[in-house]
Amino acid sequence: MPTRRYDDSPGLGALYARTVKATLRRADYEPDEDGLTLELPRSAIDQDHLQAYREVTGFAAGPALPPTYPHVLAFPLHLDLMSDPSFPYKPMGIVHLSNTITQKQPIPLHAEPAIRVHSTAERPHPKGTVFDVISEVFVDHELVWSDLTTLLSRTAGTEGAHADLLIDPVLSPSAWWDLRGNLGRRYAAASGDRNPIHLFKLTAQAFGFPRQIAHGMWAKAAALASIQRAGVLPDAFTVRVDFRKPLLLPSRVGFGYQQTGKTVDFALYDESHDVTHLIGQLQAN
Repeated sequence: MPTRRYDDSPGLGALYARTVKATLRRADYEPDEDGLTLELPRSAIDQDHLQAYREVTGFAAGPALPPTYPHVLAFPLHLDLMSDPSFPYKPMGIVHLSNTITQKQPIPLHAEPAIRVHSTAERPHPKGTVFDVISEVFVDHELVWSDLTTLLSRTAGTEGAHADLLIDPVLSPSAWWDLRGNLGRRYAAASGDRNPIHLFKLTAQAFGFPRQIAHGMWAKAAALASIQRAGVLPDAFTVRVDFRKPLLLPSRVGFGYQQTGKTVDFALYDESHDVTHLIGQLQAN
């Protein structure tokens, strides 16, 4: 498996330009299990950037990183991977289906984690082809955090292919969130994810949406921040979310959760409770 190592996190500006270019060309090889691995031996935490992330997602200040923040640290490597000439999918058309984070222990605020990113082999899906981008975070050479991002590349699909889905727990909202139209731009500034579908009405309409939509990883982070404030977020856990219907901005959404033993089920619904935007399940380890 070829490996690319960095001295510093790759710049997002050049990566976005390469992502657009990669979307306009066809890959020149068939995907296999020996894909590219990207490694960043040291990732410094910018405390001002971290504070901006806390403010937009709702995480309180503390001695450890928010459990979704390492995804932000790994995001430039995701872009580099998906814009590489060897990557077999068009990056701008990829749909984020789900995300699973396993935190073995909290990451200290002033750690300098190492990050490793690679993708898995493709598998069939009723709506196209599915693959995972796996991110691993190490502190002092110990694996402390991992992230599995499941992505769909739309094609004709495979009839009868298995689609792995969480079951909607159908929860009553315990809180209502009024989301402003600039949320996507605020989260983009804090995360680096400047996909145009999240920024403005016009840029979202160019991709078939009636107006801009919230980032899926913002929704996951905001849900976990709410669970943390409720006092039911453990130090070690695995949490998966499925992204269902796009969350249009601005809008009002209901957040609900239910704890049963070591398991917390949670979800985000539209104001009428007819549309599910996000389903999640957290299991304490």
